[in-house]
Amino acid sequence: MSKLLIEGVSRTFAGVRGGEPVKALMPVDLAVAANDFITILGPSGCGKSTLLRIVAGLEAPSEGRVLLDGKAVTRPGPDRGMVFQSYTLFPWLTVAQNIAFGLRERGMAEKERDGIVASYVDLVGLKGFENHWPKQLSGGMQQRTAIARALANDPEILLLDEPFGALDNQTRGLMQELLLGIWERRNKTVLFVTHDIEEAIFMASRVIVMTARPGRIKSDVAIDLPHPRHYTLKTSPEFSALKARLTEDIRVEAMRTVQTQPA
Repeated sequence: MSKLLIEGVSRTFAGVRGGEPVKALMPVDLAVAANDFITILGPSGCGKSTLLRIVAGLEAPSEGRVLLDGKAVTRPGPDRGMVFQSYTLFPWLTVAQNIAFGLRERGMAEKERDGIVASYVDLVGLKGFENHWPKQLSGGMQQRTAIARALANDPEILLLDEPFGALDNQTRGLMQELLLGIWERRNKTVLFVTHDIEEAIFMASRVIVMTARPGRIKSDVAIDLPHPRHYTLKTSPEFSALKARLTEDIRVEAMRTVQTQPA
């Protein structure tokens, strides 16, 4: 049985000031196996973040349903860990307190909680920064904290919405390798939204390409590249061939977006 099933999910938003409703997503069907790392790629406004929010339970689909381990998703829950592009840390909590937040809300005993926090602080390379406030951290360190907080709850699936989009290129590359390393060691199921083609290929076991709005799945591309992955993989002929294929897919959809814009 698939870990995650998206069945006929569509989303329509009410029109602004009495205008026409906006169809963000056409019916989408997607099966995600346990331990899959799937990246969702598409032109701006294609509904990829909307789809992720529906899986997270932050939005309800207009039609269709989402099943996680056979159970319908109707609201947010600890079985799904969400990481956003913006640094959504609590500014009044330290790094350790942010990571512990979900564990504390579940009523976990302090000793057990402290052990889990320490392991994730070490996993994301923040040892020595446990008592720092978010404002004292770089963007990359804040996002590492957010990833550790999501993972500390041991979710069934990790959902990431352009988590490295606000980072500089060097930090972004390091964060990609960090997250891949965690995935390889912890065997998590991951759904990762990005607009960056290289990032989509480098991170994924499968890349889902979405059409221009209203979004639907255009292609589902298996990424048969070896693990563990190192940044030098991006210069390989196999990587270049995948990049050329996906670049053309996205270019076609981006052109459709431009052509449908009012003059």
